[in-house]
Amino acid sequence: MARRRRTKKTKRMFSLVLISLAIIGFTTFTIGKSWLEIYDKYREKKELDKKYVKLKEKEAQLRVDAGKLQDPDYIARYAREKYLYSKDGEIILKLPEN
Repeated sequence: MARRRRTKKTKRMFSLVLISLAIIGFTTFTIGKSWLEIYDKYREKKELDKKYVKLKEKEAQLRVDAGKLQDPDYIARYAREKYLYSKDGEIILKLPEN
């Protein structure tokens, strides 16, 4: 009878150990997976922050350009330089860029 109790007790302990190990393993796996997701999101946030800064700089430059395009003298000079338009009596010489 004592032996029977011991085997039941051993079986219970063995079951308890197995269940505990299963719970610990599942918890470790879940936490590890969560940490990987957090790390991926952190890296993605860093990349998006860099893109955001570049876009803000580009927006600022576009606002400056839009302001310049409100000035008729700037538009005239830009058209002369970019599209080789000239004023009456002007001669345009295009020099090679070195």
